[in-house]
Amino acid sequence: MKAIKKYMGVVWILLGLLVAYDRITDSLVKIASEKLEDNVFGWVVLLVLVPIVVGGLITFGRYALAGDYDEE
Repeated sequence: MKAIKKYMGVVWILLGLLVAYDRITDSLVKIASEKLEDNVFGWVVLLVLVPIVVGGLITFGRYALAGDYDEE
């Protein structure tokens, strides 16, 4: 079970990096849009949601790799 948790830690970190890339590129496209609602939504996603989601995924993965979720 410990090996699975460490493997999933790597998966969470990679998923965090993938989400970061995807959301940042999409947000930049929306920010460059002519529509005001797309522009505002792009800034909200970029400045608020991306750090929360990516930070959470990478932190969760780091803790899983370090073995903090192992039962003692």
